[in-house]
Amino acid sequence: MLDQAQLKRLGLFDARVPRYTSYPTAPHFGPGVGAGEVAGWLGAIPAGASVSVYVHVPFCRNLCWFCACRTQGTATAAPVAAYLETLKAELSLARRHLAPGITIEHLHFGGGTPTLMEPAMIADLTGAIFDLAPLAEGAQFSVEIDPNEIDGARLDALAAAGLNRASIGVQDFDPMIQEVIGRPQSFEVTRAAVEGLRARGIRSLNADILYGLPRQDLARITDSVEKLISLGPDRVALFGYAHVPWMARRQKLIPTEALPAPEARLALFERASELFLKAGYRQIGIDHFARPEDGLAKAQQAGTMRRNFQGYTEDRSEVLIGFGASAISRYPQGYAQNEPATSKYTARVQAGELPIARGHAFTGDDRLRGRIIEKLLCDFEVDFAEVAAEFATEFATGPAPLLAMAEGLEAALPGTTDLRGTTLTIRPEAWPLARIIARHFDAYSMNESGHSQAV
Repeated sequence: MLDQAQLKRLGLFDARVPRYTSYPTAPHFGPGVGAGEVAGWLGAIPAGASVSVYVHVPFCRNLCWFCACRTQGTATAAPVAAYLETLKAELSLARRHLAPGITIEHLHFGGGTPTLMEPAMIADLTGAIFDLAPLAEGAQFSVEIDPNEIDGARLDALAAAGLNRASIGVQDFDPMIQEVIGRPQSFEVTRAAVEGLRARGIRSLNADILYGLPRQDLARITDSVEKLISLGPDRVALFGYAHVPWMARRQKLIPTEALPAPEARLALFERASELFLKAGYRQIGIDHFARPEDGLAKAQQAGTMRRNFQGYTEDRSEVLIGFGASAISRYPQGYAQNEPATSKYTARVQAGELPIARGHAFTGDDRLRGRIIEKLLCDFEVDFAEVAAEFATEFATGPAPLLAMAEGLEAALPGTTDLRGTTLTIRPEAWPLARIIARHFDAYSMNESGHSQAV
C-alpha cells in the first residue's frame, strides 16, 4: 500500500470520481433516447436470447437518512399495489416488442424495499414477469431484503417464485450509528432474516456494509464486520458512504461534523478488508469480497466478471432491461432510463408509452472506453490489443492510441501502473486509486459535485 503522503499527493483524499457502473455515467444521459429508440432496441434482441431483468420497487416503510436512492415512504400497502399494476402494464408494453423464445438469465428486485410487497403481490408480480419471459435453466433470481420488513409468509412467497440469491442491507450494527443514519436494525433481527433464508434453501447470500459513516471508528467497524462474518454471507459489498446532501435532501439530517475525514475513511476500509481477508474471503475488484466457492470469485478468476448498475456481477448478458420508475436499461445500442418520478412514470405507462425519460446511444469509442474502465475496475488490468480487437469497428486503428493514453498515466499518476507490451496493470499498492486511474480513460467532462469521494 502506498503511504498516506503518497496517496494524498496523487489526489485520493480530494478527488470525487464516478463509481463507473456505466459508461458514460448517468449524468451524461440526455433526451436523445426515447420510447421510439427503445422499442427498436427491444425488437432487435434476437429470438431465443437470454437477457437480464431489473425491477425497481421505490417504496420504503421509513426513509433512511443515509440513502441517496430514489425512494418514497408509505405506511400502507395501497400505493404499492397501485404501482404493481403499472409495473405489469409496463411489462406488457415491452412484451409487444420482444421476439419469441427469450429467457431471463438474471432477475433482480431492487429498491426501495421490495420486501414491502405482500405475499400475493410477490406471486402476482413474478407471474407477470414470467409471462414476459421465463427464467432460463440455472438462472439467478435475487432480491434486496430488508430484515426489518420480512417475515415467514413473504420468504415463502419469494422461495416459491424461485428466489435463489438474497441481498441483505446491513450498513452498520452499532446502535448509535444506526440512530444517526436513521436505520435501526438489530443484529438479532438480521440474524433471524438470514436463518429464515437459509431454512428455505437460499444458499447464496450477499450483504452490504458501509464505511465512512458518521461517528464510525475502527473499534465500531471491527465489531460490525465481525458480527457480519458470523452470519456467513457468501459475498459482501463494502461500500463507501456517499454524503451528497445537495442531491439527497434527507442526508441533511446527518451531522456533517460527525463524518470521518478521508484519511480515516481509508483506515476504516483497510480494517474491514483485513477482517474479511482473514476470514477467508477474497477481494473482488475495488469494494467486494467473496468466498472462493462463490460465483463472483469464480468469475473473477476466469476473467469474466462484469460491472453494471448492481455493482460487480457474473452476469454476462448483453441486455439488461429495467422496469419501474427510474430503472435503467442497458442494450448493445446504449442506455435508457425510465421516468424517475413515480407520477410521471405511471402517466406514461397508462398512456400506452414506454416510460423512457432519457438515455444515451453509444457513439464513437464509447463501448471501447467503457470496456477499458470495466476491466480496470474488475481485474485491475487491461490488454489494449485485446480490447481494440473486440471493438475493431469502432476503433480500427489498433491499440497504439490506447497505449499513448496509458503512457500518459505515468506522468499523471507516477508509480501506480505498469505497462508491459499492450497490457496495463494497476499495482496492488495503488488499488485504492483504481477509480482515479479509470477516470484517465473517460472522454467525458465531469462535474465532481455529482460523484462520491474516491475513497
